[in-house]
Amino acid sequence: MSRRKTERLLNLVVCLLATRRYLTAEQIRRAVPGYPDSDEAFKRMFERDKEELRELGVPLEVGSDQQGGGGEEIGYRIPPQAYELPDIHLTPDEAAVLGLAARVWQRASMAEAASGALLKLRAAGVETDVTTAVGIEPRVNTHDPAFPALWEAVRDGRPVAFDYQGIGRTSMARRHLEPWGVVSRRGRWYVVGFDRDRDEQRVFRLSRIVGDVKTEGPAGSVTVPDGVDVRRIAFDWGDPVSEPRPATVLLRRGAAQGPRRWARDVRPARDGAAGDGEWDEAVLTFRDADRFAPYLVRFADDVVVLDPPDLREAVIQHLKSVLAAGGHPPGPAEIGEIDEIDGTVNGR
Repeated sequence: MSRRKTERLLNLVVCLLATRRYLTAEQIRRAVPGYPDSDEAFKRMFERDKEELRELGVPLEVGSDQQGGGGEEIGYRIPPQAYELPDIHLTPDEAAVLGLAARVWQRASMAEAASGALLKLRAAGVETDVTTAVGIEPRVNTHDPAFPALWEAVRDGRPVAFDYQGIGRTSMARRHLEPWGVVSRRGRWYVVGFDRDRDEQRVFRLSRIVGDVKTEGPAGSVTVPDGVDVRRIAFDWGDPVSEPRPATVLLRRGAAQGPRRWARDVRPARDGAAGDGEWDEAVLTFRDADRFAPYLVRFADDVVVLDPPDLREAVIQHLKSVLAAGGHPPGPAEIGEIDEIDGTVNGR
């Protein structure tokens, strides 16, 4: 199959999967790049594409949104519930290859073309399901600073030590671990291994590791016990579900419009906080400091966190990491991304 045809079929699937109603042939023609201008040529190509999708097992549904009577215009869509795959259990090697493919896919030119098709649909007034479209472009994020060192430690079978800040804690604890594997679950990376301090297997989230990861032994001194499934351990462990918590912040007057839209108790800052008339004090609600901090960092010095301490520290550390890397705070499109592929790197 040619690249041009592959891109056209992919765009067609994206459009039909993302729409909440049936799309007519003419709407598809305007939204999907690659179709010819000639009516006859379009009809022939569209018929071939429909057959191609059916042969590939894509559940193409034909119908109309109009109720009763004849003469309604026929349209097409792909029901998400019929398209989605059931739960798939991958071996560690399969998951690692899939994760690598996802990172390549993220940069593929087809990803841009698919996004362009959705933009055309929305511009034409057709509602699209953004969350469904995300599943078409999987991403695995490995930007945690601790990832390279832990991956190498798992690969080489070497014990490590690092400073770890638990959920809700303002202080760090030194941990000594025999790493068995590194696992991606729902957009977050975890290391699974034997905790020498607790004398039991444990799971640590990479985003909560502070500073450098140090190796503490020769290569080959760590072996994964027989029968251990690091993915299953990480999936069974999970993250505790955090209850909503209030955060007290300062918002610069005339700025930080995003947080202002859903802030409560907005009032002029009290004396001693920032009583120069340029700031308002407000309360925001959040669950996870690690996920909320990057959002606040977007607003640079227009937002200052006063409380709680763990959120304030997470914002400070995130700003330091951005400055150290010579980068910039993430933009709106980078906030809240959901990584759908679970990848694993283990020591077997």
